[in-house]
Amino acid sequence: MSTDAAPRPDTAPAREPRLPWIAGRAPARPAPGAAFHSVSAATAALLGLVAIGALIHEPVLIPPLAASAALVHCAPALPLAQPRSVIVGHLLGAAAGYAVAAVAAHGSAWAAAVAAGVTLALTTLARTPHSPACATSVVIVLQAPAPGRFVPLLAGATVLLVLTAYAASRIRRAAPRYPAYWW
Repeated sequence: MSTDAAPRPDTAPAREPRLPWIAGRAPARPAPGAAFHSVSAATAALLGLVAIGALIHEPVLIPPLAASAALVHCAPALPLAQPRSVIVGHLLGAAAGYAVAAVAAHGSAWAAAVAAGVTLALTTLARTPHSPACATSVVIVLQAPAPGRFVPLLAGATVLLVLTAYAASRIRRAAPRYPAYWW
C-alpha cells in the first residue's frame, strides 16, 4: 500500500477560502423556515399598515416603519428592535424633526441632516437606539406632515409593529422570543 494515495474525503483538511477577507464574519444564513416566518410576519405587519391607511385615507406606511419592521421581525434580540427603542425612538425622531423644521425651512436637506443628527443624540441619551427613527425626522423635515395627524398615526403604527412581532414570536415555537425586554 502506497502512502501517496489521496486522503479520504472525510479526513481531508478543511480548505481555506481563496480570499478569506471576502468570507467576512457575517452571521450564518437563517434556516429557510425561520427566514420565511420572519419575512412573512414583517410583510403582514406592513400590509396591515397599508390597510389601515386605506381605511382612514391617510398614508400610514412610511419608509422608516418598513425598516423598523425588518428589525423587529428579523433581528428581534437587538437593542434597536426592542419596544422601548422602536416606540420612543420614533417619537423622539418626530419631536426632533418638528423642532428642527420650526427653526429651519421645510424641505431643506441641510435641516433634514441636522434633524437626523439631533434624533441620534436624543435616542442615544434616552437609551433608545433605533436607527429608523433618524429617518422619521428626515421625513418630517422634508415632507412637513401635519403633526396632529402624523404623530398619532406614527405612535399607533409603532405599537402595531411591536405587537405583531410579539405575536409572530409566539406563533412559531422555534422563533426567538420577542421582546428581549419591554422597557
